[in-house]
Amino acid sequence: MSPDKKPQMMKPLTAANKLGIYLPAAPEDFRNTPVSRAHLDDLRNNPPEWLTELRRTGPFPRDVVARKLGISHTGLARAQVSDALTADEIGSLLADPPEWLIRERESYVAVRAENERIKAKEAERRAATNRPAKHRG
Repeated sequence: MSPDKKPQMMKPLTAANKLGIYLPAAPEDFRNTPVSRAHLDDLRNNPPEWLTELRRTGPFPRDVVARKLGISHTGLARAQVSDALTADEIGSLLADPPEWLIRERESYVAVRAENERIKAKEAERRAATNRPAKHRG
């Protein structure tokens, strides 16, 4: 008989990142206890009230804040937004966007468009080099 496998554990910060939540806003027992993969799966499939509430109202981690505002992480840093924001704070910013948010959203859209253009050009180049040569004769 083989001994039971020890469950793979992760740090609370890793689990919070996988759940898309801001760790300091989670309950103390979650913040201070390693999380098994099975427990993480259970939290994803059957979220407790605290997790549902955090996902709905925040505060949210930086990557979620950036995504909800439609800007990059770097844009948040340039705007000196260092704290996690709640859904209400994000809603206020979106309802009456300050100049920095308008500028960062425009920049983000332009960067994404340029990345798409480069990606399409690279795909076109690859397709052209993979085509068989036409026979002339």
